[in-house]
Amino acid sequence: MSLPQQQHLEAFRRFNRFYTQQIGVLEPKLLDSAFTLTQARVLYELAQRKQTTASEIGSALALDAGYLSRILRGFEQQGLLARKRSHEDRRHVALALTAAGRRVFKQLDQSSQAQASATLSRLSPNRRQQLLDSMHTVQQLLDPPSAEAGRVVIRSHRPGDLGWAIERHGRLYTDEYGWNEQFEVLVAGLFADFAARHDPATEHFWIAEVDGQRAGCVFLVRNADDADTAQLRCLLVDPAGRGLGVGRQLVDQCIRFARAAGYRRMMLWTNDVLVAARRIYEAAGFTLSKEYRHHSFGHDLVGQIWTLALTPAEKLSDRTAS
Repeated sequence: MSLPQQQHLEAFRRFNRFYTQQIGVLEPKLLDSAFTLTQARVLYELAQRKQTTASEIGSALALDAGYLSRILRGFEQQGLLARKRSHEDRRHVALALTAAGRRVFKQLDQSSQAQASATLSRLSPNRRQQLLDSMHTVQQLLDPPSAEAGRVVIRSHRPGDLGWAIERHGRLYTDEYGWNEQFEVLVAGLFADFAARHDPATEHFWIAEVDGQRAGCVFLVRNADDADTAQLRCLLVDPAGRGLGVGRQLVDQCIRFARAAGYRRMMLWTNDVLVAARRIYEAAGFTLSKEYRHHSFGHDLVGQIWTLALTPAEKLSDRTAS
């Protein structure tokens, strides 16, 4: 692996300085609260667990044990944290926020949510999605699933991606399922409609890359019959991307986007022979709503409609308490 050049290091550090100022990390206390950034992150980790241990928190945040111990002791003195020794193993001490601790965390979480909302509200819907896609890409690049698995990046589509997606659908479904050119014609029409008239605020197309090479795609549009329903279309994982979680990440990206765009539910159409895709949909929480027989693409098939009820949009502060 080549070492980074000086201009890369300078650009990386320049962005770090810019972003830490944007989110107020340089302030002595976070969001005008009584807590430092580190204390707030510890409070967040405690709030995500009914019970936990100091070692689990330390491992999650990569904190020095002594430093973490002082933070936890401070929380306990303020009545925010309770310790309880395990009945099974007296050496094991469980940590849990008290009712007062959860109230304090809720106030901090609401402040974080308001800060994030104020930042994103300054952007148009399209630029907002570009920002969120870029943040997701940064997270994926700096925290890949594993060193062996290859680097999976989900990004917005660019010129040339539509043609690639149509070609790969046609080729793979012919090679793997024997479907004829009618399927490629169908896919080409769907992508043409998307390119001609999609609304960037509520409809989007993503490409998955593995080590910089296209390895999958999916797009999301508003259902023609129900404005509150988002329709997931044309999920594809190239053989080069299989076994790396590409399909799951693409579907998760669609769900996040649909929630943020205000949809109440999602739906998709597939066929029962597409077993791997169905497993991804089931794992994401989709349920089978309808089945019917049809003859398409040169084969007798069983079509399926899958649906997912959407919970309210995920808070940005659900990932970081800053």
